[in-house]
Amino acid sequence: MSAAASSASETSLPRTRWAWAIGTFFGIGRLRPGPGTWASTVTVLLWWALARKADHLSVIAAVTAIVVTAIGISASTRVARESGIKDPGFVVIDEVAGQMFPLILAPLTWKYLLLSLILFRCFDIFKPPPLRALERLPKGAGIMLDDVGAGLYSLAIVAAVLKFWPAL
Repeated sequence: MSAAASSASETSLPRTRWAWAIGTFFGIGRLRPGPGTWASTVTVLLWWALARKADHLSVIAAVTAIVVTAIGISASTRVARESGIKDPGFVVIDEVAGQMFPLILAPLTWKYLLLSLILFRCFDIFKPPPLRALERLPKGAGIMLDDVGAGLYSLAIVAAVLKFWPAL
């Protein structure tokens, strides 16, 4: 589908306001270039700002990742249906959910936060097996779960770095 056609179909159908707000992460999905990178970066920065004053960070990050994933599946399903695009590039709630997974273990230092961001973006972009296959799942599950998988791969690497190279 061409950009003009996708833009026309995107605006021709009624929108479910909450789904579009969540799906685009409150408009961040409209930023160019690289809306997924913008969403991941904002997620890390928000996490850093909010988590500095919290206890039980791992639990909060895990619950947040799961809740964002669940809500994101529903929101991205609606946005895909209403836009007429199978996997809209402006839907970035999947990056938010995926990015939360390596933050479950990442200490709140710039090195670990940057590591979690780089790892997640690399896994999300290159999609090693079986992540590419997860994209083929129907509707919002396909949009969301490949990024959740990229987040889980990133989480595993962060855990390994913490175990074998904690002075990072």
